[in-house]
Amino acid sequence: MSESIQALLIEAFGDFTDVSEKTLDAARADKSGQASTTPPLAVVSPRTVAEVQEVVRFAAFHSLPIVPRGGGSGLAGGSIAQAGEIVLSTIALNKVIEISPADRTATVEAGAINSVLNDEAKTHGLWFAPDPASRTWSTVGGNIATNAGGLMCAKYGVTRESVLSLDVVLANGNLVTLGHKSVKGVTGFDLAQLMIGSEGTLGIIVRATVKLLPVSAHPTWTISARFSDINQATTACQKVVSQGLSPSVLELIDERALTLIERHLRLPASPDGTVLVIGQADGADSSEVAAFLSEIFRASGALVEQQPEGVEAEALLALRRAMHPAMEDSGNVLIEDVAVPRSQMQEMFRRIRQIESDYGVEIPTVAHAGDGNLHPNFIYEGSEVPKAIWDAAGALFHQALEVGGTLTGEHGVGLLKKRWLRDELGEEVLNLQRSIKAVFDPHNIFNPGKVFDK
Repeated sequence: MSESIQALLIEAFGDFTDVSEKTLDAARADKSGQASTTPPLAVVSPRTVAEVQEVVRFAAFHSLPIVPRGGGSGLAGGSIAQAGEIVLSTIALNKVIEISPADRTATVEAGAINSVLNDEAKTHGLWFAPDPASRTWSTVGGNIATNAGGLMCAKYGVTRESVLSLDVVLANGNLVTLGHKSVKGVTGFDLAQLMIGSEGTLGIIVRATVKLLPVSAHPTWTISARFSDINQATTACQKVVSQGLSPSVLELIDERALTLIERHLRLPASPDGTVLVIGQADGADSSEVAAFLSEIFRASGALVEQQPEGVEAEALLALRRAMHPAMEDSGNVLIEDVAVPRSQMQEMFRRIRQIESDYGVEIPTVAHAGDGNLHPNFIYEGSEVPKAIWDAAGALFHQALEVGGTLTGEHGVGLLKKRWLRDELGEEVLNLQRSIKAVFDPHNIFNPGKVFDK
């Protein structure tokens, strides 16, 4: 059966269909550390929106599931494919179609790389605020599908805040435009916002119009603060938030994560127990905000350094961005993602330490401290996540919910977290979401088994 479908795919879309063993094997995994046990039927990479529509109509006619995939940088298993599925890659839909300085917007295809859009925007004196750690290979469409965050969320929010309109291919192959290109607009239900974070379960995002911001003419300051324990660090971050400061970056690296990152980058090891907080201030008040940050950090017991724009400042941010490869250096890793109210971040770290004790594991953790989004990491050996690690992760999720948090701040649900979805949403809301999925995708061809069970 699979051979005959492959033959039909090649006949219909041969110019952009790949059934090579290497390509199919790569589509079995993403950056979540998980992989399916079987390869998909094919990876198709349409070059135009019309070709995306053709592929969706083919899949609908043959009742074949479609797994949308961008750069493969997802951390929740949302673009992992298996036997009998077609992977629809948006990577060839990579044009920056238009940048409008007058409107401060960009219109891009879904496969445009985040950093490429940002580089092109900067030639017009503008920039794109979403800044995931994977920005050099993650796609704008993938960022939108997962509502990705990143280091700049403390001031500029997640991807959702930067999206105006989306062109989406529906399950019948039709193309619709959701949202609006004007800054304001409240006509009808906001289906564009519904599509953001839907993880490829409602439609295929093929184009987007996104907001851009003017590049600041003022200096950017980066501050490093080294604390002797996690309580000092979280207390200082809470003071920053409660005093109304708006740093563009406020990142926390706990002592376990810092040890692994320094080892990965071959840097001198910090003293035992060191927790690093990185703050950054931009905009017209950058000098004042940087001074206030430094003052708060010092008053909280930190050793503080303040860096202007330049090599040293970039090195600090590079240290934070090295978290994922540093964890991978140490073994296989389950990279998790919970978010809690900012006032509960210290309590969440306390509970993580308790989980470490209860389950006999170490959980290196970094956090977007400005918005309460924590990324605890579980390192393990072997090709599959051991039951003890899943048990510890389950305890982590329940503790996050207990303090008023959520299962995921930016990675999404995908395959990894769907078993806990009911715990957060409750039965009635979960059924409402299933009903919405059925309206957009009545035959369940888009990413079946992700977020919801099949």
